[in-house]
Amino acid sequence: MMQEEKKHTKHTALIKPLGGAFHRNEWALLGAPCDRIDALIRSLNKILSGRYKLGYIDAAHNAAQQEGRLYSEYTDKINFQSFTTNYAPQQKQYRKFFNDLDILFVNGNHFKGSKQIVILNEKKKESLSRKLDRLTDVRLLITDGGECYGFLTDIVPHGTPQIDISAVEQIAAYIEKEHMSQVAPLFGLVLAGGKSQRMGSDKGALDYKGKPHREYTADLINTFCKKTYLSCRREQKESIETNYETLMDSFTGLGPYGAILSAFREHPNHAWLSIACDLPFMDEATIRELVEQRDPSKLASCFHNPETEFPEPLITIWEPRAYPVLLEFLSQGYSCPRKVLINTDIQEILISNKKAMLNANDKEAFLMAKNQLSN
Repeated sequence: MMQEEKKHTKHTALIKPLGGAFHRNEWALLGAPCDRIDALIRSLNKILSGRYKLGYIDAAHNAAQQEGRLYSEYTDKINFQSFTTNYAPQQKQYRKFFNDLDILFVNGNHFKGSKQIVILNEKKKESLSRKLDRLTDVRLLITDGGECYGFLTDIVPHGTPQIDISAVEQIAAYIEKEHMSQVAPLFGLVLAGGKSQRMGSDKGALDYKGKPHREYTADLINTFCKKTYLSCRREQKESIETNYETLMDSFTGLGPYGAILSAFREHPNHAWLSIACDLPFMDEATIRELVEQRDPSKLASCFHNPETEFPEPLITIWEPRAYPVLLEFLSQGYSCPRKVLINTDIQEILISNKKAMLNANDKEAFLMAKNQLSN
């Protein structure tokens, strides 16, 4: 009897980011004429744009072709920017265009969206009945002169809320509530994979407060995180004694940058609070300050370093939207977390306890910190 062949897996199994083809938080609106959908989205934008970055995907009807148009054109129009191109993105390329947004609306008459808002408008009843394959996750019904149709009975979950199209404030409040419920949970990452060449021994193993400082730091941030990991190099794993799970670098040779990317590779739908393991004066109040002022609509939240006048990457909350940006910077030859923070839209916080950001990189700094803490 022939031995059963093992199933061959061609590609590495990766955890994919949440959302649809366009964005992690996309809403398709369908069931009404396009002008009604457009008007509703413009009204929602007036209410929500002060707090969130919103976008919209639509299709132009019979758009005129401009003669002499270049393949791609970018124009800085002072109050806004315009980018036009003849290039049509492939399905897996759309998300990079909308990564900075908090919420993306999609004209569901033309495109599919991962979550749907169905507008009950008699003019589009027949058209909607031919698009039932797009109704995969209906979250809201909006009445616009029509009632819930019989063909929706088995598709729309029982108890789905209904709001009249004139109650725009109520619709906006529902979308905002849904958005806030999807803020990425926070995981902790202690950056303990450095080679500690200046110190001459593993910085994470140094004892300032009765235990290895990587363990002390993990305990410190774990109060604020759903789960906490110690980041390490593969060759370190066996020598680290810890109560926490270790997360080995899969992006090697990149220092903290590679550790953060490795964390996102394992859990791309979580935000990561990354912290260096060589901060002897870090305290709970400072971490609480960062967590409480976290802004999930930004790429990251971090402290401003008054000495360097730059954002400080030693302790930073990276939102899920940071993952593709970190990869993009890497593809351009950059592996410095601070450079990413400087060149992106972040929440930069004034720190109360400046001493908490002091790090100990060599033996002299270690002994000085140890002496101050013991006194």
